[in-house]
Amino acid sequence: MTNPIAAGLPSPGSIRLDHLDATRAFALVLGVVFHASLSFLPTYIGWAVQDVSTGELVAPFISVSHAFRLEVFFLLAGYFSHLTFHRRGAQDFVRTRAWRVVLPFVLGWFLLRPLLVSGWAMGFASMRGDANVWTGLVAGMDSFKALPAGLFTGTHLWFLYYLALITVLTLAGRALLMSLGGRRVDHWARGVDAGVGWLARSIWALPVLVLPTAWVLWRMQTWGMDTPDQSLRPHGPVLLIYGGFFCFGWLLERQPAAMTALARLAPARWIGAAVGLAGVLMLGGLQMDPGHPGYVAGHRAFVVSYALLMWSLVFLSIGLCRSFCQRPRPWVRYVADSSYWMYLIHLPVVIWLQVAVAEVPVHWTFKLPCISAVTIALSLLSYDLFVRSTFIGAILNGRHRDQILWPWLRGKFRQLALAGENPMRETKVQMHDVTAVRPNL
Repeated sequence: MTNPIAAGLPSPGSIRLDHLDATRAFALVLGVVFHASLSFLPTYIGWAVQDVSTGELVAPFISVSHAFRLEVFFLLAGYFSHLTFHRRGAQDFVRTRAWRVVLPFVLGWFLLRPLLVSGWAMGFASMRGDANVWTGLVAGMDSFKALPAGLFTGTHLWFLYYLALITVLTLAGRALLMSLGGRRVDHWARGVDAGVGWLARSIWALPVLVLPTAWVLWRMQTWGMDTPDQSLRPHGPVLLIYGGFFCFGWLLERQPAAMTALARLAPARWIGAAVGLAGVLMLGGLQMDPGHPGYVAGHRAFVVSYALLMWSLVFLSIGLCRSFCQRPRPWVRYVADSSYWMYLIHLPVVIWLQVAVAEVPVHWTFKLPCISAVTIALSLLSYDLFVRSTFIGAILNGRHRDQILWPWLRGKFRQLALAGENPMRETKVQMHDVTAVRPNL
């Protein structure tokens, strides 16, 4: 039987970097699980709802996943931006960024903001024992009455705002450098390429990258990466971190061999990840105790550990995906194609599901996988039905593709329906045969 997803593979003439597709999909799907886990934290952090079942393992998972998932995304965004810029030209690049980044940010905010506010309203009511869907929906729509206050803030789409801002700054910086003259630019480019190549290959790359990253992390409002979703005013440290990863990816694409070297699963990177993880887990608790005599020293050690964990996991994510997804895998390509849509729409689904199960007396180790799986399944189905073969898919993915998942599911349903009818038919035939051969009495 033909694999339905394999039928959606692009033509052999098209070029796709399958391991980078897999890495990007992994980072975005991890974001779904990350948000799904927030309601199971033992300590209430102001999330929409807190579940009756919580777990001590949730906080370490959140700390680790938050340390690298968006850094991976921005590095790959820079890599593919440079690829698109030089393949299609500046004008087409700017046009596609406007369609694929700015437009989803603007429209997505107006569509998703009331659903998120309604989820928060229902969550708060749930914790008081008085959840009501209709009241939550009304609260979500009423949130528009406060406009223009809070416009384009308060959602998970802030990452698109920063991606657009970083892209504009990168293009402006590139234009400024190009204005200096050909010889100067060539000299600078050779030096930068040599430095990036060295960072991708050298065993000393981690210390060189970790120290400036830790310096920026020290200036965050929290221990770790801040989430700048409450204001359109650029958050300096966050802009520097994500902008740095974007530019690093941009420069890596100038020399493909550097990305290959970066993806090596070198022992130093595993050691760096282990040391960084140990530091983050051991020191993270000090954040809640500012009066501790070792608070400042612990904070300094934490940001170094966090930066080490960040860069190590970024490298290892790319390396592991390169090891396991070097060759085309139809299902990986399908998930990669759908992952952008999945991340755009997932948060209202996650929050509504969290609210629905918050008071159910079931262990969190069952609830968390269920919330994640249902969210991913609904996202994939909606992608196949409403995005993949429509103009929305052309905007988000560059072109629309044929539906795959829904026709396959529909075929399965038909098979099950026919299988249910066949036994009845066979029973009727057998009864007819018995009647035909029964002797006359």
